[in-house]
Amino acid sequence: MSTTTSSSSSSTPEPEGPRPGRLSSFPSSPTSESDGPRPARLIQNEATTEIPVHLLFRDDPVPVAVPVGPAVVARREGTGEPPRLRRPAAAKPRPVPEVDPELAERPARVLPGAAGVFAGACGAAGCAVTSWWAGVLPPLAVEALGLPSAAAAGLGPVQWAAYAGAGALGLVGFGGLARGRTGRAWVLGLFGRYRGTVRRTGLMWVNPLLLRRRVDVRLRHWRSEPLAAADGSGVALRVVVLVVWRVRDTARATLGVEDHEAYLRECVEAALARVPVEPPGGAKGSAEAAGETLTRLVAADTAPVGLEVFSVRPVRVEYAPEVAAAMHRRRIAALDARHRASVLTSVVDSVEDTVTRLTMRGLVELDDYERKALVKDLTVAFCAGRGETGS
Repeated sequence: MSTTTSSSSSSTPEPEGPRPGRLSSFPSSPTSESDGPRPARLIQNEATTEIPVHLLFRDDPVPVAVPVGPAVVARREGTGEPPRLRRPAAAKPRPVPEVDPELAERPARVLPGAAGVFAGACGAAGCAVTSWWAGVLPPLAVEALGLPSAAAAGLGPVQWAAYAGAGALGLVGFGGLARGRTGRAWVLGLFGRYRGTVRRTGLMWVNPLLLRRRVDVRLRHWRSEPLAAADGSGVALRVVVLVVWRVRDTARATLGVEDHEAYLRECVEAALARVPVEPPGGAKGSAEAAGETLTRLVAADTAPVGLEVFSVRPVRVEYAPEVAAAMHRRRIAALDARHRASVLTSVVDSVEDTVTRLTMRGLVELDDYERKALVKDLTVAFCAGRGETGS
C-alpha cells in the first residue's frame, strides 16, 4: 500500500504555482508527517489584489486569495472571453449657474446735490449775463435784476460761445440731480459698462451721461399662483408657495440675468418638480421639511445672480383638478375604513368585558356552545346599537 502511494505521488507533478485567475488543484492527502507544508492557494490576476480566506471543508486552514479591487470584473457567460474591467461611472456633479466673476456690486462716485444745484445756478446766471451783454435782455428784467444799462453788443460769436458754455453748465448741473430713496438703489452704466451702484438717500448729483436703472433692494415677498407639484407617490398636486427674498447684489441681479424676478419664479418651479410635497392631511411636520428643502434648493440656484432667498413655504396644497374627485373618494373610503375598524374594536372589547364579568361574578355558567351564542348575540346587539346612535 505504501509503495503504490509513493509511486502515484511521484508520478503526479506538483504544480509550480498558481495560475492567474484560476484556483490551483488540491494536492493529495499527506501520508506521513515528513511531507512539507502545503502551498498557499491563491486566486489572482493582473488587475486584482489578494485577500487570504480559509477553506472550511479542509482539515487545515489554507489561505486562498480572493480578487478584490476598485474595478468590477465582468465577462460574458459561455463566450470564452477574458474578464473585462468595468469601472463604476462617477456621479456627475450638478451644474451651478455661473455669472461673470468680475461683475460684483461696488459703490459709484456721486456728488452731493448741492454741487449740482450750484452748477445749474451758475449756468442760469451765465445765460442771463450773456443776454444782458448782448442787449437782448428786456428792460423790465434789467430793472428787476438791478443791472446797469449797457450798450447792446449784439449776438456775435463770443456771445454764442458764452451762451453755449453757460447752457451746458446749467444742463449738466440740473440734469444730474437725482433723489435717492430708502430701499431703492441706482445701477449706473456708461456705454454698456457697469459703473457702480448708488444706495445713498436724499438729493445727489450723478453724471447725466450715465444710464440709470432703479432696483428695489427691500425685503420682498412673492405669493405664487398654483404651481404643478407631486407627492411621494407621484400624484399630481397644485401648490401655492410664499417666497421671502431680496436683492443682495444689484449688479448681478440687473446685469447678470435678463429678469431676476422671472428667474426666481422659474427656480421655484424647478425646485417643486424635484421635491415631493405631502398632500392635504399628510404627516405632521412634512410641510416644514418640504419648505426647508425648497428653501435650500432655491437659495442655491439664485445666489449666483445676486438674490438672497430666506424662505420658500407651501401655504396651500390641493390635488390637481384631474385627480381631485378620485382622491376625495379615496380619502372618504379610508376614513370610513378607519371608523369601521375603531367601531369593531370597541364592540369586541365591550363583548369581552361583558362575558368576563358575567362569568367571574358567577352570574351564569356557560359551556362553549352557550358562550359562542352569547358572544354572537352581544356582538349583534352592540353593533346595532352603535349604528342607530351613529357613534
